[in-house]
Amino acid sequence: MKTGRLSREEWDYISTHAESLNPEKIAENLGRSLDSIEKHLKKIGKTFDKLGSFAVQAEYDIKSRPYWKELKAQFSEDELELFLYHWKQIIAQFRKDVLATEELQIVDTIKLEVLMNRALREQQQSMDRVRLLEAEIDIEKRRDSDQQDKEMIFNLERQIASLRAAKESLSREFKDLQTKKAAMYKDLKATREQRIEKLESNKQTLASLVNQILRDPEFFEQEGKAMEKMRLAMEQEKIRLADYHTYGDGCIDRPFLNSETVMYEK
Repeated sequence: MKTGRLSREEWDYISTHAESLNPEKIAENLGRSLDSIEKHLKKIGKTFDKLGSFAVQAEYDIKSRPYWKELKAQFSEDELELFLYHWKQIIAQFRKDVLATEELQIVDTIKLEVLMNRALREQQQSMDRVRLLEAEIDIEKRRDSDQQDKEMIFNLERQIASLRAAKESLSREFKDLQTKKAAMYKDLKATREQRIEKLESNKQTLASLVNQILRDPEFFEQEGKAMEKMRLAMEQEKIRLADYHTYGDGCIDRPFLNSETVMYEK
């Protein structure tokens, strides 16, 4: 098995076959380790799975952004993992058709989602702590009156009151974040209602189609393949229809389609 940096020829081979061969087959053909192939595919944002390629490229893109360092400082490892998950899903949904300002909107929307989860997590931790403190109070109150530690009970009850107040604050914070996130989704036109409305009202003109072809290489390639398949299918059907045919009365003759299908017997 070869080691070291990939050559230019290997780069070209991987890029050309990334969407037609799985990583294992590419690694086998090049005599390289699977890990090195997967790392390069991640770098160029291509995978055997078309939707997966959007997610792979999205992760690579955001980690190359200057604000990624800030995100790492703002969130824990688990929260960053959740952030990346939502980022990849949203970018894949928009098929990478995201402008700079929309990218910042997406980042802010995911931040709200992560903060909502943090608020719910802290709320649950507060509730768990309250249950533990209440159990301690219950144990202490089961003792005889002269053996109870009144001061400890008072302190525990004060902690419970503080935790319940914090729980209420977290609930308000969660609702506020939820409202903001809903507004952000509307700005991004990412709600189901807006997507359906967009599909129903979509009227694509020739100019917009040409613009999309020029702007989106993947759309250009996809439509080109569809057109070529249609042309080949048409040629095959033309050959079939122009061939000798046995009619209902038993007569065998060649149908007259156009001047190109007429053959003269010599």
